[in-house]
Amino acid sequence: MKKQTTCVHSGTYVDLATGGINTPIFTSSVFKYLDSDNQPYPRYFNTPNQNVVVDKLCALEQAEDGLVFSSGMAALSTALLSIVGSGDHVVLQDELYGGTHALVTHQFERLGIGYSFVPKSVQAIKEAIRPETRVIFIETPTNPLLGIIDIEQVAELARKHSIITMIDNTFASPVLCQPIRFGAD
Repeated sequence: MKKQTTCVHSGTYVDLATGGINTPIFTSSVFKYLDSDNQPYPRYFNTPNQNVVVDKLCALEQAEDGLVFSSGMAALSTALLSIVGSGDHVVLQDELYGGTHALVTHQFERLGIGYSFVPKSVQAIKEAIRPETRVIFIETPTNPLLGIIDIEQVAELARKHSIITMIDNTFASPVLCQPIRFGAD
C-alpha cells in the first residue's frame, strides 16, 4: 500500500454491531465482560481505539508491535527507564528535545544512571561508549535544530557493542522515516 492508504486503512476496526466503515470512537469506560468478574480499567491498553492506533503506527513504522501513551515524554521515559537502571550508562546526542534533556539531567543522577551527551557524530558516540552503556539515544532530525545523524551507522555501532538504540522520530514521523528499516531497535 502507498503511505496514504496505509494511514487511512491499516488497523481499521470493523464494528460488526454497527457495520461502520471506519473505526468508531470508543469512550474510555470500564467494559463488563460476560465471562469474567474482572473489569479492567480502560487505560490499560484494552480499548479498541488504542489497538487501532497501534496497528496503524506499526504498519507505518514497519514494526511488529507497539504501545500508545498519552504523550511522547511518557513513551520516551517509559522506554528508557524500562531498559536502564542504577549503574547503567546512556549515550545521548547533545541536540535533544528540551523535555528529554530535562528528564536526563534532572532524574538520571538521582536514579544512579550515568549519561554522556555527545555531538551528533557516530565517532563521538563511539568514543562515549563504556562497558556499562546500555542505550544509545538519538533524534534525527533533532528538535528544534533539525540536525541529522546516520541511523544505520549508529545502529551498526550499537549492535557491535550489544547496545540498544532508541530514536525519537517525532519530526520525521513514520511517514518520512522508519528507523527500524535502518536497524534501530
